[in-house]
Amino acid sequence: MKRFGLFAAALSLALAPLAGARPAPWYKWQSVTGGTVCAQTSPGPGWVRLDIVYLDPRCQRRDNPTGGAGKAKNGK
Repeated sequence: MKRFGLFAAALSLALAPLAGARPAPWYKWQSVTGGTVCAQTSPGPGWVRLDIVYLDPRCQRRDNPTGGAGKAKNGK
């Protein structure tokens, strides 16, 4: 039984760095017709990703405030 406890402790220590992963970033996407939406992935054809990274699904908290000032990037 002591062997299992040592194995569990070693496994926990080995997997600990994986627990520090960050969530996927959020972006504002602009439609060719002018509308915007906040999403992690492209809403579909006709949308262009704006070059600001956000931390929340409402695109209110910026991840890198020193980043670009809303430059458009192709969503491909």
